[in-house]
Amino acid sequence: MNYVAFIAYTSNFFHLLQVLSEKRHLGSKDGPPHLVVLVALHSRSNTKNLLGLIQVNEGDILQEDDGKSCSFAFVSPKQKQRWCFVEANKDDLHSLLDLAKVADTLLFLLDPQEGWDSYGDYCLSCLFAQGLPSHVVAVQGMNEISIKKKTDVKKQLCKVIEKRFPDAKLFHLDTAQEAAILLRQMATQKQRHLAYRNRRSYILAHKADFQPSDDTGLVGTLKVSGYVRGQELNVNGLIHLVGYGDFQMSQIDAPPDPYPMNIRVRKEKAKKGQDVNMEDEPNNPEMEEDVKVLMKADPTAQESLQSEVVPDPMEGEQTWPTDEELRDAEDALKGNVKVQKKVPKGTSNYQAAWFLDDEESVEGAESEDDDEDDEMDDEQEDAMNEVVSEEEEGSAEEAEEESETVTIPDSTRDDKYDENVDEVEEEQMLEKYKQERQDEMFPDEVDTPRDQLARTRFQKYRGLKSFRTSPWDPKENLPRDYARIFQFHDFFRTRKRVFREQEEEKNEGVMVGWYVTVHVSGVPVSVLEDFKQRAPLVLCSLLPHEQKMSVVNLLVRRHPGNTEPVKAKEEMIFHCGFRRFRASPLYSQHTSADKHKSERFLRSDAAVVATVYAPITFPPASVLIFKQRSNGMHDLIATGSLLTVDPDRTIIKRIVLSGHPFKIMKKNGCSPLHVLQQRGCTVV
Repeated sequence: MNYVAFIAYTSNFFHLLQVLSEKRHLGSKDGPPHLVVLVALHSRSNTKNLLGLIQVNEGDILQEDDGKSCSFAFVSPKQKQRWCFVEANKDDLHSLLDLAKVADTLLFLLDPQEGWDSYGDYCLSCLFAQGLPSHVVAVQGMNEISIKKKTDVKKQLCKVIEKRFPDAKLFHLDTAQEAAILLRQMATQKQRHLAYRNRRSYILAHKADFQPSDDTGLVGTLKVSGYVRGQELNVNGLIHLVGYGDFQMSQIDAPPDPYPMNIRVRKEKAKKGQDVNMEDEPNNPEMEEDVKVLMKADPTAQESLQSEVVPDPMEGEQTWPTDEELRDAEDALKGNVKVQKKVPKGTSNYQAAWFLDDEESVEGAESEDDDEDDEMDDEQEDAMNEVVSEEEEGSAEEAEEESETVTIPDSTRDDKYDENVDEVEEEQMLEKYKQERQDEMFPDEVDTPRDQLARTRFQKYRGLKSFRTSPWDPKENLPRDYARIFQFHDFFRTRKRVFREQEEEKNEGVMVGWYVTVHVSGVPVSVLEDFKQRAPLVLCSLLPHEQKMSVVNLLVRRHPGNTEPVKAKEEMIFHCGFRRFRASPLYSQHTSADKHKSERFLRSDAAVVATVYAPITFPPASVLIFKQRSNGMHDLIATGSLLTVDPDRTIIKRIVLSGHPFKIMKKNGCSPLHVLQQRGCTVV
C-alpha cells in the first residue's frame, strides 16, 4: 500500500468513526433527543393514532400539551433512545420551514389513495429548495383498503412517491409492530447534513419565560429552555431568534433535564415530592441545586449588536493630494496637457469630445463655439451617473408614460367569475404582463419622451464605448447612506478565517446535547405571546460579523410553478439560511464581468442575481423568495443560494433609444445618432 492510498484509507476510516459516533450520540443520554417533525402532506392524513402506536413499543410517553396537536416525547430505556415528536402546522408555511431547519428527521405522512395533495406538493417544493434533512415516508390507512385493491393502490402510490423520493422506502404505520420498524429505521439511518446549520448551534425552544426589564413590560429578558444542537454555544456570542432579530445573551443555566433516560427515578422522586435531577448527565453531575449557572457573559469579550457604520460627516472633506495628482496639477497650470484625437474632417471641438479614448485627460483651453454648443456643454457637466444604490426616478416616469387603462367588457366575462375579485388589482396585473411582454420583445428599448426634453429625462445615463471593457468606478457618486453599510476587503478570505477560528475555539461553550436555559436580553414581549400561540421558537448562534448590514447578492432561479410577472423593487420575503426578512431586490444578469446589466423583471429562462440590503451571512446558505398576496397567502417565487456579500457589484441599467431624428447637421457632418447624443440621449 503506497503513501497516498494509506492516507485515503485513514481519512475514510476516521470519517466512518465520526458518522458512527454521531449516530450513537443522537437520542442517547449524552446527546439531544431525536427530533422528529411530523409533516402531513394530505388533508386526510391523520396523526392522532401515532401516539397510541408508539406507546405500545416498550417506552414511556411524556405528553406535553392538551392533545390538540401530535407533539410528545418518547423515552425507551430498552433501546436507550429518547425521541421528541413535533407536528408541524400545515396551515403556516413559515412554521413548517422553521421546524425543518432544526429537525433531525422529517416524517412525511401520505394518503393511501392520492399520496399528497396540491398543497402538500407545494410544501415539498419549499422543503427541497431549503434543504431536506433525513426523512422517512410513511402511509396510514392501508388496512382499511380491501385485499383485492391493496396491491394496486400500493403500486400506484409507489409511482407517485418516485417523482419526489426515487430511493425512499414506503413504510406502513397501522400497527404497533410497523411503528417499531419505523422507529428502528429512523434511529439507524444516516443523518443528512444541512450546510447552513453545520457551523452554528441552534435550539428549538421547549419552554420560555419572560422577565420584563422596565415598567412598561414590553421589553425584557427571555429565558428559553431547550437542547443545544449543532455546535457548542458560547454566551459571549450573539443569538438570532428566527423571525425576530439578533440579540445578546447574558447567562446560560443548566436546569434539570425533562426527559431523563432513567424514567423510574423520575417517577419515584415525583411521588415523594422531590425535585427531579438528571443522573449521569454531563451538564448536571449530582448537583444539590436545581439550576446551575454554566456561563455568564463577559462585557469585554461580548459581541456588539452594531449593525451599521456611523459615518463621519467630515470624512473625505479634507484630503491631501498624491504626488501624481500634484504633478498633473502643475502640468495643467503650465498648459502642457494636450489631447490628440483622430476625428473625421470637419468635426468641431464639441463633437470631438464624444469620441472616447482609453485614458481620460484634461484639456487646457477650448475655443468658443456657438450658443447651442455652450448650452450643450453646461448640460453635459450637470449629467449624473446611475449606480446600484441610487433611486431610479426615470423608471417611475417611464412606467407612467407607458401605462394604459384597460377595461374588460362585461360580454367577455364568465358568469361564474368571482364577484369579489378586485378589478383594480386585475388591471394592474394585466399591465404588468404587458410590460413584461414588451421587455421580452424589445429588451432595453425606450421611446424618447414627448412631454419633456430627452436630455432631462436621460441625464443620469452615460455613453460607454464597450459594456464589457470600458472602466466604471464603483465608488463614484455614491449616496451618503451608502457609508452606513459594512464592506470586506476580501469576503471569501474573511469567511475562511472565521471558519478556521471557529474550529480552533471548540469546547469553549456549552456542549451539544445539554439541556440549558438561555437568557436573551432586550427581547420584546411579543415573542413570548407568539410562542404561547404554538408558534415554534428557534434560536441559532451567529458567526462574527453576521449581525452587520451590507449588500447581499443571491443567485436565484424562477420557480416553475409561478408564472406571474415579478418586477424589480417589489417587496419580497426572503429565507436565507436561518434568517427571514423582507426586502425589495434588484435583479441583474449572472456574469463574470465587473459590470452587470440590470433586469427589469425576474426572468424565467435563466438564473439571475438578486441584490438586497440585508445582514451578512456566510455561505453556503439556501435562499427562498416568497411574495405575499393581498389575502395573506405566500407564493414561492424563486429558489437558489447565497452568492456573495459585495457592495461593489455594479448593476447598470442599459437603454436603447428609439425615435425619429428631428434635425440633421450636414455642415458639421453629424449623423442622426449624433443628434440624439447631443440631446443627452446616449446608448449605454
